[in-house]
Amino acid sequence: MMKKLGLAIVVGSALSGPMPLMAHEPVTPLIAQACAGCHGQSGEGLGAVPRIAGKDRAVFIATWEAFRAGEKPATIMNRIAPGYTESEVAALADYFSALRAEP
Repeated sequence: MMKKLGLAIVVGSALSGPMPLMAHEPVTPLIAQACAGCHGQSGEGLGAVPRIAGKDRAVFIATWEAFRAGEKPATIMNRIAPGYTESEVAALADYFSALRAEP
């Protein structure tokens, strides 16, 4: 009986306590890799796809929200934008605004 109670306490504690290995903060370079297929490895833009490296943070977020709301025409961003959380978009905006793309 005591072993079962002890096991129940350990399992209950593990399930109810904080889970530091499952952070909810985005790992920006990793999530930024999703942008590389269209915008280039460093956000430099490719062909008709615009450069996002060095883009002003507020403009990045406003543009993202316009895609999410369907207010800005797009071929794919209007489908991608709703899949990201606000904190992920903010992290991407911070990341790409800090990059300096070559003209």
